[in-house]
Amino acid sequence: MDVQRSVDELAREQDMDHRQLAEKAGMDEQRALAIMLGRWTPSPDERDRIATVFGLSREQIAWGHKTPIQHIYGHGPA
Repeated sequence: MDVQRSVDELAREQDMDHRQLAEKAGMDEQRALAIMLGRWTPSPDERDRIATVFGLSREQIAWGHKTPIQHIYGHGPA
C-alpha cells in the first residue's frame, strides 16, 4: 500500500506553489496556502478538487492539521 502524502509534499514533488494549486483546483489562494501549510482541513469538495489536480483520489492524500491543536483554558481577558 502506498504511503499517504500531504498536499504540501505532493505540491513540492510537482514544483507547484499555492497559487498554482489554487488556480488548478478552482479555489482561493489563501485557502490553498492554509491547506498546504496544514492550517486548514479542507471540505470533502475541496479534497476532491485538490486530489484531481494530482490525479489521485481524496483517500490517497493525508489531510489535517500539522500543528498540534492546543486547548486554551479560561474565559478571556481578566
